[in-house]
Amino acid sequence: MSHRYGGRWKNAKKGLQFTIMVVGASGLGRTTFVNTLCEKKIFPNRTEFDPETAHVPKPIEIRPVNTELEEDSMRIALTVVDTPGFGDGIDNENSFREILNYVEQRYDIILSEESRIRRNPKFQDNRVHALIYFITPTGHSLREMDIELMKRLGPRVNIIPVIGKADTLTPSELATFKKRVMADIEYYRIPIYHFPNDHDDDEEMIAENNELRALLPFAVIGSEEEFIVDGVKVRGRRYPWGHVDVDNPEHCDFDRLRFMLLNSHMTDLRELTHNVLYENYRTEKLSRMSPDMLE
Repeated sequence: MSHRYGGRWKNAKKGLQFTIMVVGASGLGRTTFVNTLCEKKIFPNRTEFDPETAHVPKPIEIRPVNTELEEDSMRIALTVVDTPGFGDGIDNENSFREILNYVEQRYDIILSEESRIRRNPKFQDNRVHALIYFITPTGHSLREMDIELMKRLGPRVNIIPVIGKADTLTPSELATFKKRVMADIEYYRIPIYHFPNDHDDDEEMIAENNELRALLPFAVIGSEEEFIVDGVKVRGRRYPWGHVDVDNPEHCDFDRLRFMLLNSHMTDLRELTHNVLYENYRTEKLSRMSPDMLE
């Protein structure tokens, strides 16, 4: 169902393992986004709202789910890690720690495997290759929670900021909000995945990176509902004034984001995770260990 934007597999091998973590406050459409992204139900939809317990903050949970997808004849062993409970309390310090610990523990597992004399041939790389961070569509600027989470996680994982439920903003409000968010990211020096160009990238890839970079943060709308518009089946949301097609790039950035994640930039995200983020963590970890511990 997704459109295609000239991307390509980059040194991809058959059967890639890929892990995406989704983080954001409740009610921003994480579950629907994941189900729309995978084009099947990965996470169950939210249960009925209970006003008697709604005010009680729930601790964060880390929920990885495995599934398989196929994109352009490429099999993807996909792990999606959800983080329900994030942002529900006044103090989110524990949530920050839990998410960071999860990411770093995956690095520790790799580090341990690399130190083995005999490697496990069936070892699975479960490092988080991309963290999709959902920003509340306030129309103003980043909140303190957004800034703190992305600053802490940025050195450890490829953060891709998105605006959840972007259809709550008008086109002009959305454009202004995007500029404010990116201004905050630059001001606070928040490290995000910025679609870096490689020395061997051709003009097509450079142009694609520039286009994707200009879309940050991606405006996303998720929907599992399908209906007919002018004889064509679409996925989207219906309103009294019309409809929103989640796969239409004129309505939101979901399709570009999906193609980038699961096709054109997947290998780049994997390589950056291994060659830069993991290596930085590995160097820091080993430098803190005594010579006796390294023997």
